Amino acid sequence: MAVPSPLPPAFENWFASRGWSARPHQLALLDAARAGRSTLLVAPTGAGKTLAGFLPSLVELSGRQAVPEAKREGLHTLYISPLKALAVDIARNLDAPIREMGLAVTVETRTGDTSAAKRTRQIARPPDILLTTPEQLALLVSHRDAARFFSSLRRIVLDELHALVTSKRGDLLSLDLARLRSLAPQVSAVGLSATVREPADLQRFLGGSDTPAGLVTVTGGAAARIGILQTQTRLPLAGHTTGHAMGAIYEAIKAHKLTLVFVNTRMQAEFAFQALWTINDDSLPIALHHGSLDVAQRRKVEAAMADGRLKAVVCTATLDLGIDWGDVDLVVNIGAPKGASRLMQRIGRSNHRMDEPSQALLVPSNRFELLECRAALDAVAEAAQDTADARIGALDVLAQHVLGVACSDGFDAGALYDEVCTASPYAGLERADFDAVVNFVATGGYALKSYERFAKLRQDKAGHWRASNARIIQQYRMNVGTIVESTMLKVRLGRARAGKPGQPSQVTRGGRVLGEVEEYFAETMTPGDTFIFAGEVLRFEGITGNEAVCSRAPPGTDPKIPSYAGGKFPLSTFLAARVRAMLASPKDWDSLPEEVSSWLHAQRLKSRLPQPGELLVETFPRGGRFYLVAYPFEGRLAHQTLGMLLTRRLERAKMRPLGFVCNDYGMACWGLGDMSAAIAGGRLSLDDLFAQDMLGDDLEEWLAESALMKRTFRQCAVIAGLIERRFPGQEKNGRQVTMSTDLVYDVLRRHEPDHVLLKAARADAATGLLDIRRLGEMLTRISGRIIHQPLDHVSPLGVSVMLEIGREAVYGEAADEILAEAEAMLIEEAMA
Repeated sequence: MAVPSPLPPAFENWFASRGWSARPHQLALLDAARAGRSTLLVAPTGAGKTLAGFLPSLVELSGRQAVPEAKREGLHTLYISPLKALAVDIARNLDAPIREMGLAVTVETRTGDTSAAKRTRQIARPPDILLTTPEQLALLVSHRDAARFFSSLRRIVLDELHALVTSKRGDLLSLDLARLRSLAPQVSAVGLSATVREPADLQRFLGGSDTPAGLVTVTGGAAARIGILQTQTRLPLAGHTTGHAMGAIYEAIKAHKLTLVFVNTRMQAEFAFQALWTINDDSLPIALHHGSLDVAQRRKVEAAMADGRLKAVVCTATLDLGIDWGDVDLVVNIGAPKGASRLMQRIGRSNHRMDEPSQALLVPSNRFELLECRAALDAVAEAAQDTADARIGALDVLAQHVLGVACSDGFDAGALYDEVCTASPYAGLERADFDAVVNFVATGGYALKSYERFAKLRQDKAGHWRASNARIIQQYRMNVGTIVESTMLKVRLGRARAGKPGQPSQVTRGGRVLGEVEEYFAETMTPGDTFIFAGEVLRFEGITGNEAVCSRAPPGTDPKIPSYAGGKFPLSTFLAARVRAMLASPKDWDSLPEEVSSWLHAQRLKSRLPQPGELLVETFPRGGRFYLVAYPFEGRLAHQTLGMLLTRRLERAKMRPLGFVCNDYGMACWGLGDMSAAIAGGRLSLDDLFAQDMLGDDLEEWLAESALMKRTFRQCAVIAGLIERRFPGQEKNGRQVTMSTDLVYDVLRRHEPDHVLLKAARADAATGLLDIRRLGEMLTRISGRIIHQPLDHVSPLGVSVMLEIGREAVYGEAADEILAEAEAMLIEEAMA
């Protein structure tokens, strides 16, 4: 007897018309949904994860075809994506099955780009399926009609879940999921992910700390074909522009249908696009896509990709998640990927089908990055993962959520505490910390409670907390979210207007907006300066209000390049360990390009290479200064912290340090004291210098003096709502926000040192800006295993770190030439 199909006939026929059949994991999610179970699906790219996530919703919604529209329930499914572009893409992909099966199902997107009128209408008349982002979900949860709006919700689909949970954005999402489970007890969730190291962490995030979600895992899929791009030009020892490889990248683009060229920062995106455009003698349609470009420009690029009208797109992380651009047959990753999981995610954009191998090329910017690329290739071959550990929920994010709930129906403190603890990052939250957060939101805390502006909550007679007034609610809605970027200015292409006789023409506002740049970058320019933005060379004319007015620059100029805060990925611990192992294994060097293997052999001849678990420290004189170079391989953040703490210790040791620099692989300190002689004479101990106790009093004293804590506090204060970036009818610029938070920081340090926001700032500094945990693990690992190598001059390995000195201020095309000249001089010295 035939086994009845679990799918309705319309769905069976639709699968058959495509030559498909429902895959086991898709049917497993259907079974889980019918049982009301939340489920995490871990499957390789191209396995039909998105269809699996929506299939239960489409089947359920198809069953109410005969119900009159007026009697239908409201919102059925909420889809949450880390990217606006992904939500738009999913809407386009959902249209096909809905249209072809004739389903009466409505699908809409709700992002920051959605008009206010449409967002208002969606509250009153929600679609069946709403595709949105974590920030918009926070706004929906805080709406006064949230209980009614979510009362019919049956399913939540979280796409690229691994990318949502690794930051404060994930903390806020976890709190909103906990709220949804209270507002809609019947809801179940589906998490979709291709790269997962610890599924149990995501299962708890998805289902709640008390009822983790189930797990469905899909194995198999065609192995990716990944190579390292070979170029005819010499691979430099330092630098990140990858200018040496642009010709080879262009040839690869010509040989494929559609290429995604990934870079790690927006600055690199602008540089790479301009470099490719300069050599584009075949007039290939090449586009640029990154988060600072105007939304209309980004949508134009996405539409052109979907229509097959482009040959290549230079992009950042804005396109490295989930989007199915069917014609992409090559992914080029410029620079080292910094993590094996991130690399696999990006590679998956190529041949986005489970049974077809993805094709990718890695393009290292320098020789250390080549080692990192080789380590990443080995990790991908083993399907090894290096996603981040589960987070502990941040208190500033909790403060924002508490105010959001107060803006809706209000809350009872005990009930909200119990609800918050079901969010996995907050499972261990102490009641005292929760009460301190509520007190902060209500009064600003002990030191600030006399100021009425900080009193944002009031208690009614029943003891429920509610927002104090309508203005507080409006301020919350204008400042929601955890992404605190530098203050941005719109880049507007002005219009030239003829001047009076004998006077130059003037550029006025009125042209189109190209996107945004950081305010501090615009303030470094004077009228007449040029820079690259949106793939064009622009002439800066001035700042008017919140806009940088520009004109098109004549060809042949030497542009500056926008430098954006953040965006640099840290080197993962996993890849760092593999690079250290590679350095310690000379038998593996033969498979490396000759210029890299000869560089490592020269290092072994002139100095030495560290074994796994060791720390190599070199000391040498140069130019009237004395240098100490160490190679921890722990990433730039940990090395910056190490450099700052080492200079304090060197100061106490009378070495008279003058400064330090670092990259992902090593760091260098220099000063007026002869460190080689001090170590040889017993006046300076490397074991003491790198002792684990540097993370005690030294760290506390440095933090108390540094501007870093003020900057960290500023971000926490903005997220927690203490300082608003935007007010109704006005907006603060970066200088005003800085001034406000610095004053509050000084007050709290003096009068309330255990304030919630100071605790949040210290936690942020430890885990993010300073990477203290990783530095602490390194100091433990190397204890008693520090190898000192005194030298007469810089070593071959040390050249890459030394080239960091003074290069931050170099912009434009001259940067590569200056770097190459400095490299040649240092290499000659190292090989002497």
